[in-house]
Amino acid sequence: MRAPLQAQLVQWLVKPGDTVAAGRPLVVLEAMKMEHELRAEGDLRVTELLLAEGDSVQEHELLLRATAMTQAETSAPTVAPASGPGGPRPDLQRLIARQALTLDAARPEAMARRHALGQRSAREFVAAVCDADSFIEYGALAVAAQSRRRSEDDLRKNTPADGLVSGIGQVNGAGSAVVMAYDATVLAGTQGMRNHQKTDRLLGVALARKLPLILWAEGGGGRPGDVDMPIVAGLHVGTFAALARLSGQVPLIGATGGRCFAGNAALLGCCDIVIATRSSHIGMGGPAMVEGGGLGVFKPEQIGPSGVQHANGVIDVLVDDEVQAAAAVRQALSYFQGAAAPGPAPDSLALREVVPDNRLRAYDTRAAITGLADRGSVLWLREGFGRGLHTALARIAGRPVGLMANNPQHLGGAVDAEAAEKATRFMRLCDTHGLPIVSLVDTPGFMVGPDAEATGLVRRVGDLFVRAARLRVPFFSVVLRKGYGLGAMAMTAGGFHAPVFNVAWPTGEFGAMGLEGAVRLGFRKELEAVPEGPAREALFQQLVAQQYAAGSALNMAATLEIDAVIDPADTRRWLLQGLQATGAAASGSAK
Repeated sequence: MRAPLQAQLVQWLVKPGDTVAAGRPLVVLEAMKMEHELRAEGDLRVTELLLAEGDSVQEHELLLRATAMTQAETSAPTVAPASGPGGPRPDLQRLIARQALTLDAARPEAMARRHALGQRSAREFVAAVCDADSFIEYGALAVAAQSRRRSEDDLRKNTPADGLVSGIGQVNGAGSAVVMAYDATVLAGTQGMRNHQKTDRLLGVALARKLPLILWAEGGGGRPGDVDMPIVAGLHVGTFAALARLSGQVPLIGATGGRCFAGNAALLGCCDIVIATRSSHIGMGGPAMVEGGGLGVFKPEQIGPSGVQHANGVIDVLVDDEVQAAAAVRQALSYFQGAAAPGPAPDSLALREVVPDNRLRAYDTRAAITGLADRGSVLWLREGFGRGLHTALARIAGRPVGLMANNPQHLGGAVDAEAAEKATRFMRLCDTHGLPIVSLVDTPGFMVGPDAEATGLVRRVGDLFVRAARLRVPFFSVVLRKGYGLGAMAMTAGGFHAPVFNVAWPTGEFGAMGLEGAVRLGFRKELEAVPEGPAREALFQQLVAQQYAAGSALNMAATLEIDAVIDPADTRRWLLQGLQATGAAASGSAK
């Protein structure tokens, strides 16, 4: 054997007379502070060592002599393998032991308390939203920056991962996502400095690689107990701006259960879709902050309960528990991951029965949405807020779409301030992430009157028109019944010719304003000329009937103000052809 490089001979691993199996190390050389093992190229018997330990060696210099062994001799080498299959090396054992401290099993008492409340751990949430064995964790070995006041052993055992489980995993078998879960069992889910460093690192990865973000936000805000960092207020951290910077770039899906206050709530509020359990409480400040501001003493359960936050629109999807929350996260993200295999088609004939024969009878327009979407594909959004409008994500023949429909069961379907704000935000969500929009129209117009104006309706209406005018995704309108005034124009992306197509069912009726109001305003003199009572009411109904006939769907189509009148059972086919014609979400994702 000759030296492959100039070096110093550090150690002989054999002696004359040893028999060595192929691949076993024979000698260690050192060059440029690095040690190099030279191994046997075949089964051999060492006959002579030509240099001593500590000698300098020139390149190609002869180091030892050996003879090849016979088959019989190779069965019993005198130099044993350097290591065997008995277990991991010490360095790997140290890693395994250190990693074990980050797992839920290392803290059985904390997990028992968590499970007793019917809640999951942060790691269990991550496991539930990610495909099996797909999650790779960043920063698992971090601990709280409190070494000046706590022992290393204490920090490792009680502040694993500095309270944030973070990494990248596959979701729905359709692509990767950044997943971050605040751990409420570690320092109450507060945001420490290393915690922020981990968050910022992964938010940067999400932005650079255009990966969706899944956030489990449970816990408090800043953590004053992190004394290792020489800072005063920590207001320079970039976490909040970094997450906000992702908005509009990638889908942001947030979820929470339990208590979500201050910094956690701020991050949650930046998300496109917020999913929360009924037991959740969400607020920009927890009890300590409220009391510190001199605003009273409250229990956590009194601040931002789910019923309040669902009714005011903070929560998009309200679920019973954390099992449902994880399932809702996967479903919500799926719409932004592109087309899927077509699901079972609904019974299209049932759409003929959605709108009652009586034009004054209220009905549930959600039946129209479920009658158009693949079965089981609908995810309702913000059902507790803006009750005059239903919004949902769904699939039509596997293609992801956004659907919205006026709700005649609330204010007759009139668009009030909440419904306008809800429609505006929904359009922005769909437009940002490339989802075509289907609008099912049944509205007498915008809500009016002193009470309506007190809600800031004018600005909400203006925002709705501005958002609709800027849409880049295909927009399709179907007028189910009433299509009156500015409200109907707003529901059709700003005007009846703005959508890719604007069609009506045979029950459609149209006018510059509601029929009854138009008759009372336009025919006031005629009505006042008839004595009050049955005769005036008969004249009123006659005039309404005339206006209804003039504004029928058939007449609107004849004057080309709408594109067609269609059989309700044919609506899904129209939408499929429209999606096909526009190339909408046929495959691939989001933007």
